Amino acid sequence: MLPSDLKPELFKNYPPEAREVVTRHIPALQGLPLSILPSLLREVIDYDFKFPAERKAVDRELANLKAISSDESAVWFAGFAKIKLNSALEDLDWINSPALFVEQLSAYLWTTHQLDAFRVAAVDYAARLEKAAPPVKPVIPRLGIAVIGQGVATPEEPLFRKLRAHGAYFNRIKPENGLRLLLSAVAVRATAHPEPYGHWYIDGGKAAEHDPVLTTVSYGDLEPARTALLRKMREEIDRPGMGPEALRTILAKLRPADLGLGTGDEVLNRFQIRLLTEGSGTQIFSTTFAQWAGRETLRRAQPLTLLVRFAPRQRQKPMNELLSANNDQIEFDPMGSLVDADMGAYYNWLNQQRLPGAEQSSFLVWFEDHGEALAIGPSMPRGTESASTADLAQVLSWMT
Repeated sequence: MLPSDLKPELFKNYPPEAREVVTRHIPALQGLPLSILPSLLREVIDYDFKFPAERKAVDRELANLKAISSDESAVWFAGFAKIKLNSALEDLDWINSPALFVEQLSAYLWTTHQLDAFRVAAVDYAARLEKAAPPVKPVIPRLGIAVIGQGVATPEEPLFRKLRAHGAYFNRIKPENGLRLLLSAVAVRATAHPEPYGHWYIDGGKAAEHDPVLTTVSYGDLEPARTALLRKMREEIDRPGMGPEALRTILAKLRPADLGLGTGDEVLNRFQIRLLTEGSGTQIFSTTFAQWAGRETLRRAQPLTLLVRFAPRQRQKPMNELLSANNDQIEFDPMGSLVDADMGAYYNWLNQQRLPGAEQSSFLVWFEDHGEALAIGPSMPRGTESASTADLAQVLSWMT
């Protein structure tokens, strides 16, 4: 089947909102090259389970496709039209399984030496789309917070080294009630500027007491789902001929109910399942989970506020022991976890900087229960140090 053959009834298996969205734009989709259309359908098919920021991005893209003329569309997608596909790709059910098509397309482009041409076409299209339908700036400047070093008395190396050039380093922070002050501050932001999935608290351990106004994801609360997933992975790995690609395909088909998350917020549950099935090590290492969850939250939900608290992870062991999910064997590594978290905080800041409004955003990283912190923001002098005595609430007031 080719894009020109698209009809509304072909999308009968799509979820309700996705089906309504795609059928309204069929004339625009019919003119797209097959090399790019399934990539768009991969986003549309999950429309019902996307965050508001993702839905708006899909809506902007489809509205733009509908607005441009056929001649303009030919120019926009000229690079994709030059990609040569084989009959095996054309015969795939790319309407109902667009993700599978995209996966196989990637391998095909590699083997036929067309990957560079596809990348050039994709970059050109993205630039045109951003110019024609620019992303919306946040209603208030974004605030990112990372809390690192739980359980560590003294770090072996200086902290925040990759971030110090970008902000102000404080070495006399009052640590008392620090986490409570930070959680209170993000809750105040969430109450003052309510937005669905706009204010997040991610914890690499058990979530601390917090205001329910925050969207919350924690490694500890997902323990039953993680245990079920590890059991499923062990069962599949033991099957003859099972390789990493086949396992990845199986994991991609899992739904919240398969891991005991069948009730509650389906959008959030599906997000959590993807954290566990798409992230490498998120099922086993709490620091990896916290860093990946922060990355995906910024990329997908584009929150106004994000607090990520890292917790100690288990020590490295042979893979068969790590997959055993036996809590009796867990030995924690606080110092190694601090190294992971320090780098994870840096990555969170980088990912926040990729979002609209980055020039006005702020970022704070704090060594939990200690006097060290680093603040980045428009009002914070770069590459400076301060010996001023202050609590975290005061530092936040200086940043925003």
